Amino acid sequence: MEKLKKVLIVTYYWPPAGGPGVQRWLKFAKYLPDFGFAPVIYTPENPSYPLIDETLTKEVPENLTILKTKIWEPYQIAEKFSKSNKKFKGGQFDVGKNQSFVSKLSIFIRGNFFIPDARKFWVKPSIQFLKHYLTEHHIDTIVTTGPPHSLHLIGLGLKKQLPDLKWIADFRDPWTEISYYEHLKLTTASDKKHRQLEKSVFENADLTLATSYTDAENFRKKGADAFCVTNGFDKSESLGENDETPKSKFTLSYVGVLEQLRNPENLWKALIELCKKYPDFAEDFQLKFVGRVDDKILNGIENSVLKNNILNRGYLAHEQSVKEMANSDLLLITNFPNESSKGIIPGKLFEYLATGKQIISFGPTDADVETILNKTKSGKHFDYTEIAPISDFIFLLYKDWKSGKSIENSANINEFSRKELTRQLAGLLTKLP
Repeated sequence: MEKLKKVLIVTYYWPPAGGPGVQRWLKFAKYLPDFGFAPVIYTPENPSYPLIDETLTKEVPENLTILKTKIWEPYQIAEKFSKSNKKFKGGQFDVGKNQSFVSKLSIFIRGNFFIPDARKFWVKPSIQFLKHYLTEHHIDTIVTTGPPHSLHLIGLGLKKQLPDLKWIADFRDPWTEISYYEHLKLTTASDKKHRQLEKSVFENADLTLATSYTDAENFRKKGADAFCVTNGFDKSESLGENDETPKSKFTLSYVGVLEQLRNPENLWKALIELCKKYPDFAEDFQLKFVGRVDDKILNGIENSVLKNNILNRGYLAHEQSVKEMANSDLLLITNFPNESSKGIIPGKLFEYLATGKQIISFGPTDADVETILNKTKSGKHFDYTEIAPISDFIFLLYKDWKSGKSIENSANINEFSRKELTRQLAGLLTKLP
């Protein structure tokens, strides 16, 4: 049997971390041995995760080598200063009228004193540790995945000290093009520093991975040798019970973290109008949240006629969240509204696709999410200015549901399976110079 080639993966998010950030490389690590590679994981020993999901530890391959070193993060201090600072760990912010003085000050400090992010203090000790480990174990290929983008600086430092090292920089989200970047209240000097670091990563990495087609194109314009390998769904995961028995409620579900910057206000307005106009809809409709919804968003919805239609399940383990998706009729996905975010493809889109349920999406026009929905005929995408078309789409699905007609899709989505995506990744690893 041919010996597997080792590749070291530097990731901040690893079980028991919850949320979509951990899924990508957990799944790649699961399937890479099938294509000739033995992953070695390097991750913090004492991280400060915004979400915990102990069930994901069951998915870690038994024979996987996992290296850990300690990290110092300022989040405990920040959270004592203000509880709302806990959101920063997941890149969330209070915006507009919801920003207090403390919130504004915290955002300014975060953006200007912790460049590129608060995990920067792990960079130097990691470079020192990994330089010796890579040399001693004859590993010539590494992957850094961000955010946090400080992890790419680990790759950059190692590349400078070990020029023959092959380095892939994996961007699950963009750096300076991500929507919350403009909310960091950066000084001119800080903005310049962020962009210089980003440029250095793009120019020095042997390959840059993007999770969307648009991001890959944008990265190439900035000097990166970029290629798109999207996120996906794992066929081995159970979707739970999903029989033909009609459910008592027509259920629209949002699964994941919903923050103020991605709040689909016109969707709530459309649902309020439908409930007021059609008593049967108001009686049959259920709005289900599975995950963490910003308190200000939730309070706004609860202070409307939708109050009695809400089922807030809170954060659930990933396997249970997948079952909640399957036990829904319509699944909601939201993106940032600005044009620069059209390349973001949230990871849960692919799990949504795997359920066969209809999807309603919000984001900028001509977004990559819209491209995938059209390609798979699995839902409808709207921008944040529309109301009437939203109402029409939802009510049409509701009428089909009410009459017992199937509203599921049956598109071929195999290209987005985790194993097929790992095959793509392995091909790229093999072709590295």
